[in-house]
Amino acid sequence: MQSISIQTAQNVNIRYEAASVGDRIIAFLIDAAIRILIYMGILSLIEAFGISPSTVLIIIVATPLLLYHLLFEIFYNGQSLGKMALDLKVVRLDGAPPTIGLYILRWIFRALDIAMFSGAIAAIVIMINGKGQRLGDIAAGTTVVKLRKKIRVQRHELIKNEPESYKPVFDNVTLLNDKDIAIILEALDTYRKTANKTPVMAAQKKAQELLNVHSELPPVTFLYTIVKDYNYITSGM
Repeated sequence: MQSISIQTAQNVNIRYEAASVGDRIIAFLIDAAIRILIYMGILSLIEAFGISPSTVLIIIVATPLLLYHLLFEIFYNGQSLGKMALDLKVVRLDGAPPTIGLYILRWIFRALDIAMFSGAIAAIVIMINGKGQRLGDIAAGTTVVKLRKKIRVQRHELIKNEPESYKPVFDNVTLLNDKDIAIILEALDTYRKTANKTPVMAAQKKAQELLNVHSELPPVTFLYTIVKDYNYITSGM
């Protein structure tokens, strides 16, 4: 099982399980089946209205399906319907959110990775690459990970310089798990990039409910403290 270490903007490493070749093939087949059903459904509607399908009309209908993976990854945060079904997601290796340009780059390489040789190139590259990347991922600096398999949120810079006498503020922070901490980090990262406090407020409320605590700390400070305490305690210090 390959694992990927991704460093977030808060200098905390999150280890994910890389999506296997089998996972990605299954997700691809689900997406292919959905695209075929959509195409057949649209053609059936056209015929039901008595419109004779022409080459131009078929091309117009087929174009969105050709862009299926690109559009879903852009508008659904790195996930197509097949990836959603298997809890897979496109992520950047540097921890930043993938940009539209990177999604386009991945999509362009699909012709070489997947369309040619029935996906054999993609499968071979993923198996030997070591980071779960096909050629499009290597070019874009991305990979595909399993969201259900976040292996561990690792101690890093958040507590690196804490003195041995450091006392966690929230001793019961171990009631949370790695998934909870990853969600908190995503909320903090969203706030840092967009100044949108909604995810931060939601994460604060959920963390307080899980820990059964009430804190007067500002939401962002509260969440950073939670992450620092969690990493400090689970690091075995």
